[in-house]
This record gives sequence, structure tokens and C-alpha cells, in this order.
Amino acid sequence: MAHQAHAFHMVNPSPWPLTGAAAAFSLTSGLAAWFHFDTSTVLTLSLILLLLAMYQWWRDIIREGTFQGHHTLPVQKGLRYGMILFITSEVFFFIGFFWAFYNASLAPTSDVGECWPPTGINPFNPFEIPLLNTAVLLASGVSVTWAHHSIMQANRKGTLQALTITVTLGLYFTLLQVMEYYEAPFTIADGIYGTTFFVATGFHGLHVIIGSIFLIACLLRQLFFHFTAQHHFGFEAAAWYWHFVDVVWLFLYVSIYWWGS
Repeated sequence: MAHQAHAFHMVNPSPWPLTGAAAAFSLTSGLAAWFHFDTSTVLTLSLILLLLAMYQWWRDIIREGTFQGHHTLPVQKGLRYGMILFITSEVFFFIGFFWAFYNASLAPTSDVGECWPPTGINPFNPFEIPLLNTAVLLASGVSVTWAHHSIMQANRKGTLQALTITVTLGLYFTLLQVMEYYEAPFTIADGIYGTTFFVATGFHGLHVIIGSIFLIACLLRQLFFHFTAQHHFGFEAAAWYWHFVDVVWLFLYVSIYWWGS
């Protein structure tokens, strides 16, 4: 940093973007092979490669931001804009699913019995597991906000407690969704209802898992004293992402579980 006349970080050449992209491509190929040919070899190997690429990429970023001092205020500003644009792209990603659901449900065709839910579909009771999941995610939103305020006040113990509670609630939500899927009276192959339900809630569940991993990484970094009251954008990005996941679930619950049933 002493030899450059600006505050921006010129990233060194890294193999991890290419490795991660190759792993993600092979992961989707492995999923297709698992679905159609009942073989999980490619899926397992690509998942291991993806996890290794994630670990080493994150390790490098933590080194750059925490130990080498490359994440100056202008760099952090750029990272914030990047995270905002990423979450915006995720919003439009889910808008597509809601569009498909409302397109099918507001004007049901004769193929589904001209009613919604379609004839033969027994939907979930929105006041059982879905309502519990809503309470769990809302509680996790409160605890992640508690963690954020604790970091800004340099309250290490409070941050660790709040992050632990948030991660626990996120994993509990995932467990409840797995149980719900296991007991579902319909499948993804049951017409437009099954497809829109499992694709929308499934991708949301994937985002909860990703957010939980994000927060676990923040919990470990807090244990190793990586965050300060002024320098903790890694946690802020995780908190923004988690609040986005919360809001999407509220729309899913109201639209698909409550109104759609």
C-alpha cells in the first residue's frame, strides 16, 4: 500500500474465481446426473471442490481486509455497492417465482380444475410448521440486529451470544423445512402448484443455508478478534443478506402458504 498513490486495492491474480466457477458448473452437472442416472460421484467431488474454493477464497479476502489493511474506506464503499447490487439481483430472482405463482393462481386454467389450489392438491396448514418457521426467522432477524449493535458498541460477549442464537435459529429453520418436505402430501411433479411451491420455497431454503454459512463464518471471525467497532463490513454484508432472506420468507408465507391455501 505504501507504493501506490491511491486508496484502492489492486487484487493480485487469483485462481479461486475460475475454480469456483468450474466447481459450480460441475455441481449442476452432478445434480443432473444424480437426478437422471442415480449416481452421486460427480456431485460429491464437485461439492468438495466448491467447498475448498470457498474456504481458500474467503481466507484470502480475510487476509487482505483484516491483516494487510487493503480494505480502506473507499474499498469498503465499493464492497457495499457490490452487496447492494447483489441483493437487488436476488430480489428479481425471486420476483420471477412470485410472478409464476400469481400467474397460475389468479387465473387457474381448466387443466388444474379452474380453482386454486388445484383439484387433488392438499396444501399445508399455514398455521402449523409454516407459522413456526415465520416466528423462527423473525426472531433470527432480531438477534442479528442485536449482534450488529453489539459490534458497534465493541461488546464482544453480546456479539458472540447474538450470533450464536442467529445461527442456531437459521439451522432450526432448515431442519423444520426438511421435516415439512418429508411430510409433504404433494411433490414437485404435481403440476404447477407443486412446481411453484417447491422451487420458490426450495430456493429460499438454499438461501437460508447460504446465509447460515455466512453467519457461521462471521461467528468464527468474531472469535478470532477480526471485527472492530469501525471495521466489520463482513458482518454487515451477512446481516443485510439475512434481513433480505427474512423479507422474502414473509412474502412467501403470505402468498404461497396463507393466501395460496
